[in-house]
Amino acid sequence: MLSVTEARSRILKVFQSLPSETLALTEGLGRVLSTPLLARTTQPPAAVSAMDGYAVRAADVASLPAKLKVVGEITAGSSFTGNLQPGQAVRIFTGAPLPSGSDTVVIQENVIRDDGWIDLTEATRAGAYVRPEGLDFRGGETALPPGQRLTARDLGLAAAMNHAWLPVHRRPRVAILATGDEIVLPGDPRGPSQIVSSNAFSLTGLVLADGSLPINLGIAPDRGDVLQQLAEGAKGCDLLVTTGGASVGKHDLVRSALADSGLEVDFWQIAMRPGKPLLFGRLHDTPLLGLPGNPVSTLVCGLNFLRPILRRLQGLEAEPRFLTATLGKNLPANDQREDYLRSHVHWNAEGRATVTPFERQDSSMLAVLSQADALAMRPPHAPSAKTGDPIQILLLDGGI
Repeated sequence: MLSVTEARSRILKVFQSLPSETLALTEGLGRVLSTPLLARTTQPPAAVSAMDGYAVRAADVASLPAKLKVVGEITAGSSFTGNLQPGQAVRIFTGAPLPSGSDTVVIQENVIRDDGWIDLTEATRAGAYVRPEGLDFRGGETALPPGQRLTARDLGLAAAMNHAWLPVHRRPRVAILATGDEIVLPGDPRGPSQIVSSNAFSLTGLVLADGSLPINLGIAPDRGDVLQQLAEGAKGCDLLVTTGGASVGKHDLVRSALADSGLEVDFWQIAMRPGKPLLFGRLHDTPLLGLPGNPVSTLVCGLNFLRPILRRLQGLEAEPRFLTATLGKNLPANDQREDYLRSHVHWNAEGRATVTPFERQDSSMLAVLSQADALAMRPPHAPSAKTGDPIQILLLDGGI
């Protein structure tokens, strides 16, 4: 059996970032930049006031007493013609450009105004309350690098940089095909030996949460011809994901039935718990990731293999990001499979995490997975561990 690391490496070698497309700024949330986004303007375009007050010359306000004549007013979006002279001040509002000859702003709380004059109640240092030209960014600077998943903050920055259109990677198209006579759709009539299908829906959520487009091909019964027919719906997709049918039973038909349709298997079975019967190959021009049928196994494998594929296709760092936490309970020695324990995380006041695996770890128990905050990873042949020992965890975040 392959190790998790080797299996993920072999999978990721198949995928490259998808081509770029251009879309409107309003549609950019969650998309990933394919090229650097350079500022098309300088912000602010000139020195501006950071507060309501009076634009002055620093030499006139360095010490008290200081009495200045008010010779004009500037609001945001307007300007002052002329050059500020010694002993003069201009009423200015937040965001307005400083008049020529001024270099400092005295806030309105520190003056007493009497008709056309102001008396300072407090000396002001040179450059106070002034936002210099280019404080935020300058034209030509790279403010948003490629490989950046765009947040609401990023969209605001892109707009400020005068971009109405964004170059982003195309969203991956992922076909999802559940298999098995024993499963039915939620709400459909159910036989005495059948269960409600959940895998396609959890995988749809995972795909959506990672910025990709899921295409649900439905449920294939344990008939090779129907499985082959439904799998044809993956043509044109970037990936076909199957759930169930990848184990060793006589009704596990993914390998045998799709082999007749041209499936080329790279590997099958990995040293992982849950998730041993993982399959990877290619069906014609479409890579195929065959996930186990147990609901928890499906999602744990999805986090370890499907999510990295989606990130690679979008030009993001693909490898899962593990954190180091403190173990909250004793654990026995591990066997030859890399183990992923559904766990609860507690964060202390200093931001350090303590992780406590749940007592029951059965791969059919979705309720336990739903309550979990993280997966605690134990390497193959890990010795017994005690409370307080360090352990690697994979946080269940980002809508997963």
